[in-house]
Amino acid sequence: MSKVNQELLLERAEHAFLKGDYAKALRSYGLILKDYPTLDEAKIGVYLSDLGEESEDEAQALFDYYQLIKTEQEDAVEIIDGIIENLDTSKEQIQKLLLDPIKEQVEYGDGIGYSDFLKLVESRGSFKKTFEDIMFSTKVVITNKDEFIDFVTQLSNEGFDEMALGYLDASSHLFGNDQEVLALYHVVSGR
Repeated sequence: MSKVNQELLLERAEHAFLKGDYAKALRSYGLILKDYPTLDEAKIGVYLSDLGEESEDEAQALFDYYQLIKTEQEDAVEIIDGIIENLDTSKEQIQKLLLDPIKEQVEYGDGIGYSDFLKLVESRGSFKKTFEDIMFSTKVVITNKDEFIDFVTQLSNEGFDEMALGYLDASSHLFGNDQEVLALYHVVSGR
């Protein structure tokens, strides 16, 4: 293969990448690496094409950054490799956090899941007494809208109206214009 062909192949691979056809770009860069296994342009292209299939914005941004620094920095490949490695590590850590059950996270923190809190309420027979016992030492971890509605309603029913309003004000934006959540204002202020 002549140098012109190598440049032509790189140009085609980059064109596919820029169009967002990451599978085609990955194949093209892979073919280039078959004949030129040490070609940095193709190595970076493979990494970024693979990344593009997961996260187009990140891949395009890194590609643009690489194009910018490759003529100015001798270690441009190492810089991009480092960024990609950090992205991979960060994604793995985030996935691990998301995949671990909330309960496991709570066990190591100073909180209790709402379902566990409700079990305590049931065993003690009083929401108010249970909440008063833990309110200064333990957080109640609420993981969904139904738990939030139940918790705020229970707070209001037991006379913790100011606290219920505080939770509503601090969290209602998370639910947008959800009518069930907005109706809690009437429940709490109607007492």
